[in-house]
Amino acid sequence: MKEIHVQENDAGQRVDRFLMKLFPSLPKGMMYKAIRNKKIKVNRKRCTIDQRLQFQDVVHLFLPPEVLEEKKQADAFLQVPKELDICYEDEQILIVDKPVGLRSQSDAAGPQDCVVMRVLRYLYEQGSYEPHREQSFTPAICNRLDRNTRGLIIAAKTANALREINAGIRSHQVKKYYLACIEGKMDREQEEIQLYHQKIGTKAQLYAHPHPGAHPCALRYRQLAFYHDASLLEVELISGKFHQIRAMFAFMHHPLLGDVKYGAKQRNTYQALAAVRLQFAFPQESTMAYLNNQTIAIPWEKIEKDWKQQGIL
Repeated sequence: MKEIHVQENDAGQRVDRFLMKLFPSLPKGMMYKAIRNKKIKVNRKRCTIDQRLQFQDVVHLFLPPEVLEEKKQADAFLQVPKELDICYEDEQILIVDKPVGLRSQSDAAGPQDCVVMRVLRYLYEQGSYEPHREQSFTPAICNRLDRNTRGLIIAAKTANALREINAGIRSHQVKKYYLACIEGKMDREQEEIQLYHQKIGTKAQLYAHPHPGAHPCALRYRQLAFYHDASLLEVELISGKFHQIRAMFAFMHHPLLGDVKYGAKQRNTYQALAAVRLQFAFPQESTMAYLNNQTIAIPWEKIEKDWKQQGIL
């Protein structure tokens, strides 16, 4: 028999999902059968597959020890660089300014350098993340940016923050603003654009009207500055589709400077796009409502200056 005490970051999960994270060697079929046959109990009582665990619950498993080997917490994050540009931090979340060229998260096995791994190293060295004490939770990021897009990424330190921020993003309670520099000049200085989006391979395909397999997407923009052949825009992302900003302005015949993938003129630079501001509108009952009076931002003048120094503008 094995006894597991549910920790604070484990709470709120379904029994089956908690066990799958904790015991990767436990076959799903065996787990479901054991729950039905009362060989897996919560607080010594019969449980259900979808029962939500509470802090300080005790899970008992009457199963062979070979299927109850707990997940080993890797420390590969100690092998990545520690540089991290922190814009905001509290006990629940961390917001960082991701540089161009750094991935948001790993796309391969092993210690690949990315925002997630750098955040884990930072939290570990600060003493706020102890991987060998966590059973099912690992700090994670709530939003992602393309490798060559700079800007703000939210990392959750706790399971509760991860759930609340992710739900807030889905419900448009987290407002995301970008700085984009496009070729030419839009017809209007500010406007809301609505199109239909479909991911095809490694690119986004857009349509002006409903299309099979395509979903609505929208953004708002306002012009901040105009140069001799380019416009600097503030963009509010209303929906969050793959390559949405890049593809939408390309569809309007004004691709982002340097974004040759979407038809821009050839330049020896990356696309002129940066996630520069976050604002929050959580309901008052949310544990993240304290963020509602916070605006986390990178001044657009700073991005503009950097782009000029790098030859993008």
